Amino acid sequence: MFYHIITIGCQMNKADSERLAAYLETHGFKPVDKPAEADLVALVTCGVRQMAEDRIYGLVKQIKQDKPTAKVILTGCLSDRPDVQKRLGSKIDLYFNITELPRLAAKLGLEADNGSNAGYLSLQAKYQSAFSAYVPIGNGCNNFCAYCVVPYARGREVYRGHEEILDEVRRLVAHGYKEIILIAQNVNSYKSGDVDFPALLKMVDAIDGDFWLRFATSHPKDLSDKLIDTVAASKKICRHWHIAAQSGDDDILKLMNRKYTAEQFLNLVKKIRANPPAGGPPASVSTDIIVGFPGESEAQFNNSKKLMEQAGFSMAYLAQYSPRPNTTAAKLTDDVSAAEKKQREEELNEILKQTALEFNQKFVGQTVKVLVDEERNGWCLGKNEQFITVKFKAAGLLGKFAQVKIKEAKPFGLNGEYVR
Repeated sequence: MFYHIITIGCQMNKADSERLAAYLETHGFKPVDKPAEADLVALVTCGVRQMAEDRIYGLVKQIKQDKPTAKVILTGCLSDRPDVQKRLGSKIDLYFNITELPRLAAKLGLEADNGSNAGYLSLQAKYQSAFSAYVPIGNGCNNFCAYCVVPYARGREVYRGHEEILDEVRRLVAHGYKEIILIAQNVNSYKSGDVDFPALLKMVDAIDGDFWLRFATSHPKDLSDKLIDTVAASKKICRHWHIAAQSGDDDILKLMNRKYTAEQFLNLVKKIRANPPAGGPPASVSTDIIVGFPGESEAQFNNSKKLMEQAGFSMAYLAQYSPRPNTTAAKLTDDVSAAEKKQREEELNEILKQTALEFNQKFVGQTVKVLVDEERNGWCLGKNEQFITVKFKAAGLLGKFAQVKIKEAKPFGLNGEYVR
């Protein structure tokens, strides 16, 4: 039996797909490169944006055309949505919540159902990279932001025990992994007995080995001084923070149920930039911004522009608001036109180009450490500690650290010269 997995969306979906792949292989399935070659096609879906949802409908149609006999199963954000199930109907052979992964074989009729409710994050993963690994520390969200489906799709927050996480990281480092990325919907809320997220970071940071440690995503309302200090004092934690602002207007933030103000967000950025002390590596801050949230006026949008200018983001993931079923915001009137949303996104992108360039210029003339994640046509591409893409001429460095002297800064990348 052959399988193929199609993954859409976030880091968490990618990590889920790695556990799904390992699970299928322990039950006799073998991977193939194309859906048309598979007996079973698994779709790990994302419902955060309408575009991601629409892609699934097109994929299912194509899969059924190319391989009518293939069994198609669907998990991820869309798996429990009645409207999605009604639309796709019998084109999908099985809808299952990813938390039910330990019982998937039984649902497929491959074995008896033992009723196991073992946490799916405890299952082995088939990592897609040989040098960079996502390590989920939890699943679910308790925040109920007005625009977001995650609490409905993934349920409430559940976290893995810290010893289990540490064991997974130790195994990865022992196998030569150079980058460990701890992920959850809100890493700041992590708790395992007396171990909170800063304590977990310290434990991972203390593991022997030459590797980088990253994490995502941090909710601004839960980002503590303790966490900022932990990162500043660490040896392996990269100085890159992804903190979703979503808006720069306090009234819109309140409608979004974000529980912080623009001023509080900017104060967090200032604290991060103040740590470590002068002379240490600069910290980058990236973010998410939604434009055209219901009721967003021109003046309120201008506040988002101001926040972007003041925060000096190295990267921002800009999204035009689209209503998501069952969310609080879906009950509001989506009254910002598509043309206006597009215009606002373009305006923020112009600000981002400037702030990103200003940040990247700090590295010109500096020699930086880069983890190479791609090689093509005599060029290496990778990320530095601040998650900025670096391009330089070299070969044979995939999955390795390299020292690169930066010669040129661009808005979304750096060009350099290989040192060693």
